Amino acid sequence: MIHAYRNNGYNIVLDVNSGSVHVVDDVVFDLVKVVEEKLKGRFGTAEAPEDETEVSAELKDSLFTDILKDTDISSRYSEDDIKEAIEELLELRASQVLYTDDVYENYVDDFQNRETVVKALCLNVAHDCNLRCKYCFADEGEYHGRKALMSEEVGKAALDFLVKNSGSRRNLEVDFFGGEPLLNWEVVKKLVEYGRSLEKEHNKNFRFTITTNGTLLNDEILSYVNKEMGNIVLSIDGRKEVNDAMRPRRGGQGSYDDIVPKYQKVAESRHQLRYFVRGTFTHNNLDFSEDVKHLVELGFKQISVEPVVAKPEDWYSFKDEDIPVICDEYDKLAKYYIERHKEGKGFNFFHFNIDLEGGPCVAKRLSGCGSGCEYLGVTPWGDLYPCHQFVGNEDFIMGNVYDGITRNDIRDKFKKSNVYSRPECEKCFARYYCSGGCAANAYNFNGDINATYKHGCELQRKRIECAIMIKAALAE
Repeated sequence: MIHAYRNNGYNIVLDVNSGSVHVVDDVVFDLVKVVEEKLKGRFGTAEAPEDETEVSAELKDSLFTDILKDTDISSRYSEDDIKEAIEELLELRASQVLYTDDVYENYVDDFQNRETVVKALCLNVAHDCNLRCKYCFADEGEYHGRKALMSEEVGKAALDFLVKNSGSRRNLEVDFFGGEPLLNWEVVKKLVEYGRSLEKEHNKNFRFTITTNGTLLNDEILSYVNKEMGNIVLSIDGRKEVNDAMRPRRGGQGSYDDIVPKYQKVAESRHQLRYFVRGTFTHNNLDFSEDVKHLVELGFKQISVEPVVAKPEDWYSFKDEDIPVICDEYDKLAKYYIERHKEGKGFNFFHFNIDLEGGPCVAKRLSGCGSGCEYLGVTPWGDLYPCHQFVGNEDFIMGNVYDGITRNDIRDKFKKSNVYSRPECEKCFARYYCSGGCAANAYNFNGDINATYKHGCELQRKRIECAIMIKAALAE
């Protein structure tokens, strides 16, 4: 599969199956899909035979003749340019970096039958929050249920469950989440200490992270986080008027003025690494690139501002007509990103992170986050869910931290969910970058974890196009 597109003056050709990216001239760009279709018509496939190392003159000549006869490309380019472009495309094909075969589908059976090990937990240590964010998927921290704080006993049982079910995997991840986890800070500290006590005995290494709205953050907490936490996620939506409209306190007051100085201190204390300021944009701030710029101007280097996921009837949800506007914003942001990097003032935007050389392993490309099998969410009372976004939907309770997983049918369904179980992914160039997208979003919008979330897919494709273009621009 080939994906060819133009962005910011670059002609980019992505070979989906190999991951190879080519920046090409106009004639090659205009011919790449034409040659692919001609090869399919001639051989039934565009892929080169394994033993093909040189391009035959006969194939080049016959393609040239067919293309001149069936297309109007000769009206735009000289015959010599067309011949040269055809030869270049065929040489790339013979080198297995263009028109390549799908090498991942062969792994699916082994992947689905792999041993299941749990490598990460999201501990919902607080089903409560001191903010009233308008778009909160967790129902103001209560997850459509009851307010609760996780006890030390439940948290320790969760860590014991993780160690027991992690097999030979050494590195384990635990995210303290909410609601607002700092409402249960003393338990968080005790769980970190307990985790550290398990490491040597079981040959494990815990990487703890925490996601906070920052309102309760202080110097003592920051010192502990810097010592024990691999990452800290700091929630803020950008400009003051945007943040305070969507992330008010219970009494309606804004949170921006309180949290910004704290966040700046976090960023500097961690040497601008191992943190993210993380925001959400909605229908009400479609110019979200301005919010990213604002966060950059505040001095932050690690930034993630993500599209809201909301029901169509929600007043802040995206409309179909918003999607082209948002895509234009990503283009604006990509150009700003390039400018900053070329000026030596770069920053990291989470959704523009892409590795074109190594990239994720096969398992990651096929299944993404591993929700429901490798990654689980834990409620304050110890129930296990496929991830934190399923919490509150009791149809997805998989077991608990004391008895372990008792609903193997749920685990197996998630285990078998991958880019090949989603029909919409078959024709999508982005499938090996997004790994099929978020199972929770697919379920919430379609009632099926093997479906896709339309708006999410459209925006993901755009972000990947921008990320690849950025690589091309910064490589010059």
